[in-house]
Amino acid sequence: MRETETERSRKSTYQINPLILNRWSPRSMTFEELDNEEIMSLFEAARWAPSSYNNQPWRFIYAKRNTEHWDRLFNLLAEGNRAWAKNSALLVVVISRKNFEYNEKPARTHQFDTGSAWENLALEAFSRGIVAHGMQGFDYDKARIDLEIPIHFEVMAMIAIGKKGSRENLPPELQEKEKLTDRKPLKDIVMEGIYRK
Repeated sequence: MRETETERSRKSTYQINPLILNRWSPRSMTFEELDNEEIMSLFEAARWAPSSYNNQPWRFIYAKRNTEHWDRLFNLLAEGNRAWAKNSALLVVVISRKNFEYNEKPARTHQFDTGSAWENLALEAFSRGIVAHGMQGFDYDKARIDLEIPIHFEVMAMIAIGKKGSRENLPPELQEKEKLTDRKPLKDIVMEGIYRK
């Protein structure tokens, strides 16, 4: 069996599910459209994420390429992200409800919970051979206004989604960044008992 690109460059310290190890966020996409079945399967995966009190604070506002909504979301992007996200099939703005629905008290884990929904979406996309690239390079204030997002929701991130393309499709300066990255070692992120540098 042939070794994949990720298996050649990524090694986990302990055995984990290959789906987690191999998932990454390339920028190059093919410009191909995704059908509704593919799109809704990604949101379905996000729907099943865990959340405090089963509050499910995440919401996704999306626009498909070649629709009346595309420019509204595309125009939120920072110039650097427009250079490659223009080839995606779908743009998504992720928002999170700040208060619990059942009592309107602050939900301290709403961002944490919404992050788990994004991760479900990203893993489902990867398992289908679809790119899901999360980003913060967009105008958060403009998103709130242009997408009519209520004040009790926090604008979290944007996602560009599409079929994976060749690195050569990217501008030269982005081709260098189109590679797998490693992660910090466990000793830098895991502490037993108390915080340690």
